[in-house]
Amino acid sequence: MTIRSAAQESIESFKKSPLSSEEIARIKHEIDTKTTGPSNLKLLDVEVGVDSNYIFNTLPKESSDALFPDFLPTWDPFEKYEPLEEFKHEDPGHKADPYLQNLFPKTNQSLQKTDLTPNFGSEIDGLQLSSLSPRAKDDLALYVAQRGVVIFRNQDLASKGPQFATEFGKYFGPLHIHPTSGAPKDAPALHLVYRPKTTDPPSKKRFAKHTNGLFWHTDITYEKQPAGTTFLAYLEGPENGAGSTIYVDQVQAYKRLSPEFQSILEKLSALHKRLEPIYDETNGEPFFIRREGYDGYVHPLVRKHPVTGEKSLFINQLLTLEIVGLKKQESDAILNFLYDHLKSSVDLQIKTTYKPGTVVVFDNRVVGHTWVFDWDDSKPSRRHLFRITPRAEVPSL
Repeated sequence: MTIRSAAQESIESFKKSPLSSEEIARIKHEIDTKTTGPSNLKLLDVEVGVDSNYIFNTLPKESSDALFPDFLPTWDPFEKYEPLEEFKHEDPGHKADPYLQNLFPKTNQSLQKTDLTPNFGSEIDGLQLSSLSPRAKDDLALYVAQRGVVIFRNQDLASKGPQFATEFGKYFGPLHIHPTSGAPKDAPALHLVYRPKTTDPPSKKRFAKHTNGLFWHTDITYEKQPAGTTFLAYLEGPENGAGSTIYVDQVQAYKRLSPEFQSILEKLSALHKRLEPIYDETNGEPFFIRREGYDGYVHPLVRKHPVTGEKSLFINQLLTLEIVGLKKQESDAILNFLYDHLKSSVDLQIKTTYKPGTVVVFDNRVVGHTWVFDWDDSKPSRRHLFRITPRAEVPSL
């Protein structure tokens, strides 16, 4: 029995805010009467059970050996958040030292810094994100805006727990609350990337319909104020650092285009929207909608970064639906060309493999990414990361 069939009638109640006492009682009754045991429900491929407070938790048989149990997903059927409010974003990068001396002081003799390509991607060791001063965080925002993606090794952010991670992320902007995904208990602003140990390989579902496992996208572009400086922290994954992520430089991708084509794109905008149902064939069915107001927004195809002034492409194959004002064939032709441009420009891409203590910091305004099926998923292995997603300005050119 899936969660959709177990409590389908409750969905509309979850969309109302606040829930009345009658609605709460009805939901509890439906959960009590329509579920026959704790292991018969699935949320996004995660088997869950219901505790005495009606909170849906990852089952012990899946979670007992988790390295970071505090970061396992939970769903609260009575949790409801208001639509996101617009705010004026003041990027910390504006306050940074242009020489980044707060982030990279000369006194740090253990610092190891490697640029992965001339313009895009760096790897850092010997610097602890959790210990950064406010001024060092300002420098970090600028540095990540300049490099696009920065991989930090041997970090202790995960070991400090969900609450610390939440407070850390708030420095860079109001945190995004995902409308449907599970979150650690009492930490709704942390988005979990979670693939449980399973004997049903996700690649089998994916490759039944697709020739590759790529999901190129930029996070939460369906919001009016999408993500800015973003943190992806590794918790657990397949052996040898697999479950990798590929990132693409959308600043240089824009610069590769002819001036004439650039001028055409700069006049265009596109609709970004998360389509229902909110799942794909590699996941289970969604259920709890924690927040309304993510109906999609129109953003320019080219945006300017508020700190660096660099222009970048701002489209992604997962969430960009159509170019406003064009016929479908015209829109598809331009978008498909740009998608192919990003995917085929391997010289503008870097691949991140994961080790314990890895935190990837990237600027969602100028970077696209995809996770990769690069492990043998016939062998059950958990893939578990968490994302801190500060929101930024309304995209503009």
